[in-house]
Amino acid sequence: MTKGNINVSVENIFPLIKKFLYSDHEIFLRELISNATDATLKLKHLSSVGDAKVEYGNPQIEVKVDKKGKKLHIIDQGLGMTAEEVEKYINQIAFSGAEEFLDKYKDSAKDSGIIGHFGLGFYSAFMVAEKVEIITKSFTDAPAAHWTCDGSPEFSLEAHDKTDRGTEIILHIAEDSTEFLEESKIRGLLLKYNKFMPIPIKFGTKEINDPDFTPKTTKDKDGKETTEPHKKITVDNIINNPNPAWTKQPTDLKDEDYKAFYHELYPMQFEEPLFNIHLNVDYPFNLTGILYFPKLGQDMNIQKDKIQLYQNQVYVTDNVEGIVPEFLTMLRGVIDSPDIPLNVSRSYLQADGAVKKISSYITRKVADKLKSLFNNNRDDFEAKWNDIKIVIEYGMLSEEKFFEKSGDFALYPTVDGAYYTYDELFNKIKANQTDKDGKLVILYASDKDAQHSYIDSAKAKGYEVLLLDSPIVSHLMQKLESTKENITFSRVDADHVDNLIKKDDTKISKLTDEQKAELETVLKEIIPSEKFMVQLEPMDSDASPFMITQPEFMRRMKEMQATGGGGMFGMGNFPEMYNLVVNTNSELVNEILETKTKKKQERLINQSLDLARLSQGLLKGEELTNFIKRSYEMIK
Repeated sequence: MTKGNINVSVENIFPLIKKFLYSDHEIFLRELISNATDATLKLKHLSSVGDAKVEYGNPQIEVKVDKKGKKLHIIDQGLGMTAEEVEKYINQIAFSGAEEFLDKYKDSAKDSGIIGHFGLGFYSAFMVAEKVEIITKSFTDAPAAHWTCDGSPEFSLEAHDKTDRGTEIILHIAEDSTEFLEESKIRGLLLKYNKFMPIPIKFGTKEINDPDFTPKTTKDKDGKETTEPHKKITVDNIINNPNPAWTKQPTDLKDEDYKAFYHELYPMQFEEPLFNIHLNVDYPFNLTGILYFPKLGQDMNIQKDKIQLYQNQVYVTDNVEGIVPEFLTMLRGVIDSPDIPLNVSRSYLQADGAVKKISSYITRKVADKLKSLFNNNRDDFEAKWNDIKIVIEYGMLSEEKFFEKSGDFALYPTVDGAYYTYDELFNKIKANQTDKDGKLVILYASDKDAQHSYIDSAKAKGYEVLLLDSPIVSHLMQKLESTKENITFSRVDADHVDNLIKKDDTKISKLTDEQKAELETVLKEIIPSEKFMVQLEPMDSDASPFMITQPEFMRRMKEMQATGGGGMFGMGNFPEMYNLVVNTNSELVNEILETKTKKKQERLINQSLDLARLSQGLLKGEELTNFIKRSYEMIK
């Protein structure tokens, strides 16, 4: 038996490991199972090249909870270690890594999360254990070894009678960590961190129907059939899937395989994904994965089912900002790259050159897939547009390279259900919707029902009206106006349609300048100036007498501020102001002007104003109640 002191200058390193390495102690299980997996895969490699004269077989990793004995066992059938290797890898190398860690991070270690970076994975066990044992037998003929350490710098190393190849780690769970003796807790951690590890992980046993047993059916004297119960057998409960879909070639997978894997990733998701993107690259970095477009609709909220990041099938995090472009964090799925360090801080990841290349690659791959889906089945792509547009529009705003590629698949739907790419839209409307100054005016609505009368007026002129209703569309229009030449977006209710697209044929007013001045005075006496700016316009005689509009600029700035941006204009502090466009060629307006009775004049103005407000959804509460009562009185 050997006794000795671990080669480390710090008097007691274990409390430091426990305190600083991770704020989340549960990570220890991931580290120990990762080590067991590495040992098994190394044996597989040595066996395949002929260096290990042993049968690889079908090894597995076993996790056992001994609640009564307050122990947790992690057992593998991998490479194993000799006593000399235990001395080297556990006592020397790991602790030189520990010293380096403490020198570098003694002041800021708490948030660094870098066990693996310094070879300290095994020592994460001391975050939950008061004593740790290693019983290990090398694949060579060397005798087994038994290492024990109670959380002080002292250890013991002696021979052991273990005869089967592999390593068993025994954690004597500390009093403040007894939650890790609960089977439900360990099962949850295995499913979180090790669900797709490449080696089968056994956790207990389960009963299944015996596949070799065929139940017999017999009949009694009355002809009633009875079938004997199924014979049950007990088998190992393998908790993980060692061969998940992303490790396979796309040619080996069908649509149903991708959907099945989606539900394996997110068991509580009952809706099917719209489509998937299979990532597979080995230069200039290694990356595999599958991304899914879920049905998003108008929802930009951060969802609970996020993209999961793996390193060689070991779960790392679902906080993928900086690795995945921000606009794609609304997607779901898996990204696996050995080039992403297993235990690093967020700032380290975001500054890492390989990570930045990965982000650019994913952006390009997603754009190429969207273009391919659009070209291969445009009808299907159009049908899914409302569920994917938030991601695409956000990408157009936040990633310049994605914006450049988006012209091939970004769609602009009309209120009539037609879908155009930008170039198709431009070519369709440029002849009819270019104003007298040569600017192309793209009309849009955000609510077909609320803006129905305005849409009707525009369509009567032969104009196309887009339906743009996503929460970030105001930002997108600003982007398009600044990158496309000589265009502007105007919502159909921003003004009378003749003012939105001004042509050379100016309308003549039926009223003289004196009559217009008189009408303006009458209107301003009754219409509240703090809410409405009266604007007299000569329009078609059959157009609405009163029309409420809100200037495009002011409304758009308010919308942009509501979804982030536009704050510099301070629009949130402005009162709601509207233009009241009064049609000087309307018969009703003419009647208002000629009415000699003040009371009747006031009634006609208020009724016309309330009808205009009603059409814009601005008449509510007591004012709406009074309007309805007044309207009934007029019918009588």
